[in-house]
Amino acid sequence: MTALVIAAHGTRLPEGQQACRGLVDRVRTMLPGVRVLDCYVELDTPTIPDAVAAGLAQDPDRHVVVVPLMIGTGGHVRDDIPEGIGTGRAQVDAGQVTYTPHLGPDPRLRAAVRERIAAALGDWTPEETAVVFLGRGCSLQEANADHERLGRMLLEEAGYADLVTGFIQVARPGLASALDRAYSHGGRQIVVMPHYLFPGRLQLWAQQQTADWASKHPDAEVRVAEVIGDCDELAAVVVDRFLAAAAGGAAPQLYLSALVLRDRKVVVAGAGRVASRRIGKLLDAGADLRVVAPEASQQIRQLADNGQLSWTQREVAETDLAGAWYALALTDSPEVNAQVAAWAEQRRIFCVRADDAAGGSAWTPATGTVDGLIVGVVADRDPHRSARARTAAVAAVREL
Repeated sequence: MTALVIAAHGTRLPEGQQACRGLVDRVRTMLPGVRVLDCYVELDTPTIPDAVAAGLAQDPDRHVVVVPLMIGTGGHVRDDIPEGIGTGRAQVDAGQVTYTPHLGPDPRLRAAVRERIAAALGDWTPEETAVVFLGRGCSLQEANADHERLGRMLLEEAGYADLVTGFIQVARPGLASALDRAYSHGGRQIVVMPHYLFPGRLQLWAQQQTADWASKHPDAEVRVAEVIGDCDELAAVVVDRFLAAAAGGAAPQLYLSALVLRDRKVVVAGAGRVASRRIGKLLDAGADLRVVAPEASQQIRQLADNGQLSWTQREVAETDLAGAWYALALTDSPEVNAQVAAWAEQRRIFCVRADDAAGGSAWTPATGTVDGLIVGVVADRDPHRSARARTAAVAAVREL
């Protein structure tokens, strides 16, 4: 039976530790017979490498599914947890680790957020209340943009008088500035919704900063909602992530091939950092590159202006795949990526999914060139392991 490793952020506050472990216990009750381990990026134990190694060593199938207990993407999801997985796997040197996407804007989590806001409203109505939707804040623009989009969804779903997004750290606007914006829009009844999973220092900061702001604005009343916390909705999303990954079983057998893409239509859904990293090699291959996304990185905009690729500024549609030989689903939305992969499957177009390799029909190898040779490596859903093997392979070929 595949084991589940839940990778959380971690906190030193006992209240936050208790809530997180309560959620893990809730997941255990929903997955009878499954070994469920918890681990933490920082500030708590066990560590991610230790949990992954323990799961692989003790699971009969030598298969572990790691679910990042994170609402959005960011450095922990993209770098720290995968690095910990690689370290833990190296300790055992056997078995398979499947890393699922982060929790994302799942409708059940949005429902939980609306419930927390409703509890804070008390005798207020949504139509007369402004909401400050407070995220963690991240150095990755995509993560902050995800928070903005989620705020818009909540505004339209719940019908608040106003909703202003803000961040507790790193990104702007900060909480005080977000409250200023809500106030300038006429908000005098304001609910601050800290969009975090568990109690911790970020929640304390939110409460303290809100109190400081309120003391300077006596004509406004501000209430702070509870975080999402240990609840059935959150546990159900984690369970679904696990079951979907576990059902995939072992990594599929792959057939490596070098594609000739010159003058052939290749469609890329998404134009952010992931797409920007991958289009260079597609252009080097001479592909007729079509990028479809509402927004694009400066690099992709410049390439489009130079006529090196075509950028269509809107959401991707099924018709975009007409006549394509190859497709890449590289958006920040797992739902959109899944839809693109499904369209490609129906049209018999090989498709790479950046967020979930098993959800696509092609995998992108880690490649390097040396002495006129292209060296490519594909590992079992572990990009860091692929990159290390690629580097070692290139070094070995260079010595020939």
